Amino acid sequence: MTEPAMETVDSFGMTAERQFADVWSRTVLSVRERRLLLLGLLVGQGLHDLTDDQLDVALRAGDLTETELREVVVFLTHYAGWARGGMLNDQVERLVERVRQGRSGKQDHAD
Repeated sequence: MTEPAMETVDSFGMTAERQFADVWSRTVLSVRERRLLLLGLLVGQGLHDLTDDQLDVALRAGDLTETELREVVVFLTHYAGWARGGMLNDQVERLVERVRQGRSGKQDHAD
């Protein structure tokens, strides 16, 4: 008689997801404030892939507008350095263009 296959449970992933959900659902800081803090941290550490993700969520969820994202670039450039600020500027402008193209129904297949 063979044992049934054990289902793999990602207990770390489940725990991490729960902790992130708890942190993001607290009420003292708004989601917008949390997003700004997180963007500053990610840019300051040079974590560009994670910054891309957070910029996308911030804009599409309405946490930050295009104008506000550009102001974040100006502010963080002075504190995170010109190289990281330049990278952030490129990330914001590419995101804005992608979102605008998506809204207009045009798709750029060069991505």
